[in-house]
Amino acid sequence: MFSAKTMFAALALGAAGLVATAAQAGVVIASSGPSAAQFPKGKKLADTDRITLKKGDSVTILDAAGTRVLSGAGTHRVGARGAEKRSTFAVLTRQRAAQRVRTGAVRAGETGGPILSPNIWYVDVSKSGKMCVADPAAVQLWRPGTEGNSTYEIAGQKSPEHMHVAFEEGGTTAPWNTVQMPLVEGATYAIIGPGGSPKSEVTVTLLDSPPDDPEALAATLMEKGCQVQLDLLAATMMTS
Repeated sequence: MFSAKTMFAALALGAAGLVATAAQAGVVIASSGPSAAQFPKGKKLADTDRITLKKGDSVTILDAAGTRVLSGAGTHRVGARGAEKRSTFAVLTRQRAAQRVRTGAVRAGETGGPILSPNIWYVDVSKSGKMCVADPAAVQLWRPGTEGNSTYEIAGQKSPEHMHVAFEEGGTTAPWNTVQMPLVEGATYAIIGPGGSPKSEVTVTLLDSPPDDPEALAATLMEKGCQVQLDLLAATMMTS
């Protein structure tokens, strides 16, 4: 039998856990304006915090509730109200999600905008920069369109080897042949599109164990310099 003292202690610990959960931290992913130095990228903020901004300030925060931008002079509450976006995050970060995706693109914002990749681990053939890779044995390339068959050439900068990746009519993804061209930590790969399309270059950073929550993943992407994926995470998780 538990004593009254023991039961009280257990209830107190449970209540403390609930408070800690409620006061989850968000992470600053961008800031600008006169107060930007006070809110550097990667800074953690509890959802119970209030921050004071000046005219021209803008601070972008990401947590399980989504991405939101605080701007303008005044005192702002960090925490967002409304449902969390963990289901959105789960879909965006799903590994081995699909071999061929035909209708997987989404648009930024409710009123239209650029087409976004539906998965953060897909290599966007239209973007250059560092690419954090969660599973180097199962990498998919993604194109922001579905019309026509198209073939891309991929070449490693430190190797004469190259390979061709074909997208089918109606499809947005195609597998990277990791047997023919394994992804190597720190290596840069050129992606050359059909018909003289602009070349993009991606530099691979391998992740041993990707974080499974939005704040931690955002922090990892910032640390590794994977800005394209951080931008995609922020845009997909944007609240209305």
